[in-house]
Amino acid sequence: MSKKRKWDDDYVRYWFTCTTEVDGTQRPQCVLCNSVFSNADLRPSKLSDHFNRQHGGVGGHDLSSLKHMPTPSDQSETLKAFGVASQEDALLQASYQFAYLCAKEKNPHTIAEKLVKPCALEIAQIVLGPDAQKKLQQVPLSDDVIHSRIDEMSKDILQQILEDIRASPLQVGIQLAETTDMDDCSQLMAFVRYIKEREIIEEFLFCEPLQLTMKGKDVFNLFRDFFLKHKIALDVCGSLCTDGASSMLGENSEFVACVKKEVPHIAITHCLLNPHELVTKTLPTKLRDALFTVVRVINFIKGRAPNHRLFQAFFEEIGIEYSVLLFHTEMRWLSRGQILTHIFEMYEEINQFLHHQSSNLVDGFENKEFKIHLAYLADLFKHLNELSASMQRTGMNTVSAREKLSAFVRKFPFWLKRIEKRNFTNFPFLEEIIVSDNEAGNIAAEITLHLQKLSNFLHGYFSVGDLDEASKWILDPFLFNLDFVDDGYLMKNDLAELRASGQILMEFETMKLEDFWCVQFTVFPNLAKTALEILIPFATTYLCELGFSSLLHFMTKSRSCFNMSDDIRVAISKKVPRFSDIIEQKLQLQQKSL
Repeated sequence: MSKKRKWDDDYVRYWFTCTTEVDGTQRPQCVLCNSVFSNADLRPSKLSDHFNRQHGGVGGHDLSSLKHMPTPSDQSETLKAFGVASQEDALLQASYQFAYLCAKEKNPHTIAEKLVKPCALEIAQIVLGPDAQKKLQQVPLSDDVIHSRIDEMSKDILQQILEDIRASPLQVGIQLAETTDMDDCSQLMAFVRYIKEREIIEEFLFCEPLQLTMKGKDVFNLFRDFFLKHKIALDVCGSLCTDGASSMLGENSEFVACVKKEVPHIAITHCLLNPHELVTKTLPTKLRDALFTVVRVINFIKGRAPNHRLFQAFFEEIGIEYSVLLFHTEMRWLSRGQILTHIFEMYEEINQFLHHQSSNLVDGFENKEFKIHLAYLADLFKHLNELSASMQRTGMNTVSAREKLSAFVRKFPFWLKRIEKRNFTNFPFLEEIIVSDNEAGNIAAEITLHLQKLSNFLHGYFSVGDLDEASKWILDPFLFNLDFVDDGYLMKNDLAELRASGQILMEFETMKLEDFWCVQFTVFPNLAKTALEILIPFATTYLCELGFSSLLHFMTKSRSCFNMSDDIRVAISKKVPRFSDIIEQKLQLQQKSL
């Protein structure tokens, strides 16, 4: 290990100050451009070279004289008074703005010094001349600088969110999900929903790794420690929507038990984007075997590189549109529907390929009964994909999600009546291949049994968001029949008064339901509070799924060596950093260090 160099106060003659890391390593930082250098550069020759090349100055200051020189913030006061930023303010602003765009586009930090800045300097030299190039050269865009800028912006964004949470008039809603990154590290991600002024805000809260085990207790400790760290009581959470394995984030998991012990009043909901899992659990034996056959075929093709290459070449040769199959995954809701549709549409070509490879899967795959089962599964999971896609949006509440799910289940009786008459209109793939009455009779019996079992299972599993008659005024207070409300209900007078206002009716017709009740918070606080307590809880973990997609951009082999929490926050948060405040604090810290 190389020897660590030590800071000497004499180095201030080159306009450098010292920053000390957690492990005690001292690193020089240029006061003029804020560039931070490694410990190996902590020597006069390196510091002098940077000072002369980048800033064209003349060294020779000592510590006492440097402390009494006018600070950059003092020199810029006159310019600020006229609305003009000083050169140092402009350099910092440019540096922060680039770091912000770098994080938003999910680019590596080194792109600035390796690509963007060299290109900018070349363009400035050609188009604007050497003076402009010299100014651009002073913009600090090193890897370390970009990383520190993103870290500071992330802290500012988080501070804004925490301030909003503390100021929210109602308890907040949390959605929480877990995934495993490319390094087999479990990542826990959380989003928060709260009220700010006249609208409901959804924001990224945190993404933290689970260092050792992934038990429910570990998830709870990480979740609780975040709130303790930022001095926010855990009972600020009014609802919690989870997804994932039942042993860790499920409704009856150790994690949920720990949360309820800490916050007894909290409402726990499970993500409504998992009907695919319930369908699989309710499949009769033959249908389940057909699904597993599909999985084995895909693994045979995709799991072996030579087979995958031959598969692509085979499809290119015969001119088929699809040449890539999706892997089957247990936790991603969209996967199964797409797999089954692709397999059914490429059935003949895949069958030929399996014959060509002499696979032992051929016998089961080319069986006519398997093809009929495959068609039904492809149709059913396509319906489920459409249902899930309708709930894939921001602002989805439990009431709306429950209505969509109920509407889907209510179609089952109509489907069953048509199937009894051997009418497979609702299952177009199945209708396409049914040719005999015997085939229709066999599959009709299996479908009837499955849909009846699935209907009962869905009714019992997803009960969240199901309003009773007396509470349906939340959805439409103007068309709601007040007779359903008991005369002793304290807010019945408020409802009657609200219905009498033409202006409020216009607001209801032109605004989203959540925004409407937020606006009514000042006029009818009791009604608004009751309504928003129903509308704030998350119905899905859709935002976490989007966050996990963003995580893939960061957790690459070249970038997986450090925590990406700050990058993710800046990238996906809707909050914009308060650049002027960050820069002002930066200049004040630099002034104190001199």
